[in-house]
Amino acid sequence: MTKFPPEGHLIKSSENIEYLSSTDSLKKAMDEEIILEAKADMCTSTHDLVVNLPCMNAIMPREECAVGISEGKTKDIAIISRVGRPVMFNIIGFTENQGKTTALLSRRKAQEKCTKEYLSELSCGEVIDARVTHIEQFGCFVDIGCGIPSMIPIDEISVSRISSPADRFTIGECIKVVYKGTDGDKFYISHKELLGTWEENADMFSAGETVRGIVRSVESYGIFVELAPNLAGLAEPKSGVSVGQTASVYIKSINPEKMKIKLIIVDASDTPLRFENRYFITDGIIDRWQYSPDSSSRLIETIFE
Repeated sequence: MTKFPPEGHLIKSSENIEYLSSTDSLKKAMDEEIILEAKADMCTSTHDLVVNLPCMNAIMPREECAVGISEGKTKDIAIISRVGRPVMFNIIGFTENQGKTTALLSRRKAQEKCTKEYLSELSCGEVIDARVTHIEQFGCFVDIGCGIPSMIPIDEISVSRISSPADRFTIGECIKVVYKGTDGDKFYISHKELLGTWEENADMFSAGETVRGIVRSVESYGIFVELAPNLAGLAEPKSGVSVGQTASVYIKSINPEKMKIKLIIVDASDTPLRFENRYFITDGIIDRWQYSPDSSSRLIETIFE
């Protein structure tokens, strides 16, 4: 695991627990600029985060809650939404008031350190960890390290088309993503390249089998049924079938040259079905990813450069 993981990864580690256990260990963490993690208990009316550490109270001033807050690039909702959730931080000092010591925390400093020592050093095509933070119709927002956000556009989530990122992800889920590059303070990532090629997915099925799938599109000429996140087949038209239903399908044929799987719908119901994201690549750097089989006249690929 990287030393700059998404928020939520450090909080239960033995090292993190040890550093939070005493004033002396907190001061050591400050001197060594070690990133720690704890839950934010509340947000004050001035948008400072209150974090109660095991050995003392702590405050994270508004401008220290995230990169871009003081410049107005990051909205205050990024602070409010952390209440009840883990936050990563560096300790930047201590204050004394009526005999009580309060630690001063900076998430901004941890994020700047993450960007400088980790994200800015990534290679295009590198596989990294991420955690889903929230979902919109157009894409999925994730934490790629110390609470730094990035977004996977809906068409980069999987080859099989979905109506919403919620069809593929849940909030809080830990996933893998591919780093595509940066533009200023924006980091671009993708996901579909990790879910396998057409052949890798098709090899999990055989003609003559009857399997379950998810109805993704109903057209006049047929019904598209997802068999895996990066694989769909076309079934013959059938009345009473609607998008989102679970379908039992008979696999009539598999044709790599045309990248086509012909299906017959046996039955369809409203019983929910969700495919887990099965990763065929989990680490390393991808230079080029080819989804289409070599035997196909159609080339579908991603070049990372």
